[in-house]
Amino acid sequence: MVLPVTTVLAFGTWLLAQSEAAAGAPTISIFLKPPGVIPPGGSTTICCSCQRDEGNVVLYKDGKQLRSQELREGRAKFPISNATQKDAGPYSCHYLSGGTVLARSETLEITVKEFSLPRPVLSVMPGLEVAAGAYVTFRCTITHARAGCFLYLEGHNKAPDLIHKDQDDFNLPRVHKGNEGRYSCQCYSGAALMEWSDVSNSLDLVVKDYTWSNVGRLVLGAAVLVLLGLIVAEDRHSLRCISPVGRGGHQAAPCTQSSL
Repeated sequence: MVLPVTTVLAFGTWLLAQSEAAAGAPTISIFLKPPGVIPPGGSTTICCSCQRDEGNVVLYKDGKQLRSQELREGRAKFPISNATQKDAGPYSCHYLSGGTVLARSETLEITVKEFSLPRPVLSVMPGLEVAAGAYVTFRCTITHARAGCFLYLEGHNKAPDLIHKDQDDFNLPRVHKGNEGRYSCQCYSGAALMEWSDVSNSLDLVVKDYTWSNVGRLVLGAAVLVLLGLIVAEDRHSLRCISPVGRGGHQAAPCTQSSL
């Protein structure tokens, strides 16, 4: 069976577009895992994420090079243990390939502070698994009269929003797949952010995009039907091409298949 020229050309165009997209300029991001302010003696990991399979990542602090590491599965990890005030400050990562800097991340500010406030509790309504477009509310509860709280999404440099004590809640009116991930919160008190709490429990929000799931099922079903139709058509064509032996032992001329 020979594919139509238009199908071949369309497939070739798609492959070219995919190769051009893959060869585009790389980007690199930086975040803490787990996120939040670190207590003295605590530990965390600076993660640099890049959509590349190979290359080197260099970690900088205050514009000075600290460490270098090869990418592994698109990430480079730089752990901090037994943190002190010397570990506080602005960090960034550079992605290098062949000795050339191809991408620079945003700046990540690391803060090291004592924890003096009670640990907050994070909850989410209506639940941990919601449909795309749903209204989701995060509530960070702390037993302190004048505390404000940050809501963290793991893998992101900046906190999505600030929850004030008189508000209590952080609302996502129409969630989408980009809101999916691991959330936690951390609270502070004082205009200069002098007192901090420990980071709360973490919650994993799952967003089910049923619309795209149904579209995917329909596309898959259509593809299966088309494939079955091609198989049936090919079988029928093969049967027609089997030339029976007639009377007298004479055989009809075999079928020929035209090609482009």
